[in-house]
Amino acid sequence: MVRRRVPLVTLMLVAAGLVAGGLWWWAVLRLLLVPGETGPVEGAVAAGGWGLSLLPVHVAASSGKRGATWGGVTRASRRRRWDAGSDPS
Repeated sequence: MVRRRVPLVTLMLVAAGLVAGGLWWWAVLRLLLVPGETGPVEGAVAAGGWGLSLLPVHVAASSGKRGATWGGVTRASRRRRWDAGSDPS
């Protein structure tokens, strides 16, 4: 069996993500279970986490050749040829 070491930075990022997720769940559950005792901090944490979940997937940075572009045009898109095609009239 091959053992691979995980870099410390990766472990720290995972730990930070788990802590942030835990804080978000704490704020959401507190807003749902005891809404009279919550303050603006819980509301801001819950709204901020919900707002981050609305970011589209294509906002994330790509790595490797999957995100390679040709002159600002991605491989998935094609330049439209306006002189080709049928005439609508």
